[in-house]
Amino acid sequence: MTQDGKNRVCLGAFAGAHGVNGATQIKTFTQDSKNISAYGPVETEDGSRKFTLKFIRDLKPTFILAQAPEITSREDAQALKGQRIYVDKAMLPPPEPDAFYHNDLIGLEARDEQDAPLGWVKAIYNFGAGDLLELENIPEINGVRLVPFTKDAVPVISIAEKRITILRAAVEIDVDNPTASDETKGEKPDID
Repeated sequence: MTQDGKNRVCLGAFAGAHGVNGATQIKTFTQDSKNISAYGPVETEDGSRKFTLKFIRDLKPTFILAQAPEITSREDAQALKGQRIYVDKAMLPPPEPDAFYHNDLIGLEARDEQDAPLGWVKAIYNFGAGDLLELENIPEINGVRLVPFTKDAVPVISIAEKRITILRAAVEIDVDNPTASDETKGEKPDID
């Protein structure tokens, strides 16, 4: 769910103009880049603009070229750069068993392997080396922590119980000792 309470999923973000007729580059967050236009009209995060996207072609991994009748010029396409685009979650197919959408994790209560509280999942990021969970409100720890989203660091996810198990060692990684994170590398976690 987004912060405004709407049950939407972010499918991608505008990445700039392409050509002079309003074609746009989009960074996709969908498993198949062509699906950026498969679920009906998308809207900006604030809901002020809606677009009927037409997939044109892949540009490079996770980037596509698209057009929308609502984007009529290069300047309009360029002005959208950085805007995330969302679709109502009801338009998406239900996830496979033991799968979930990333936004299903936002707001889950985090607990360690001893069932002690570790705060809440605030966001999910991927800077190119794999998914990271951002935890906030961690008892006795100032600020937030980024935790590798791997099976070793996050062994259990229970969407039904609205909680996630994270190894305490993954949260207390010493930034001065990067090898401390070696124990948290591995496969994606199991989903209940």
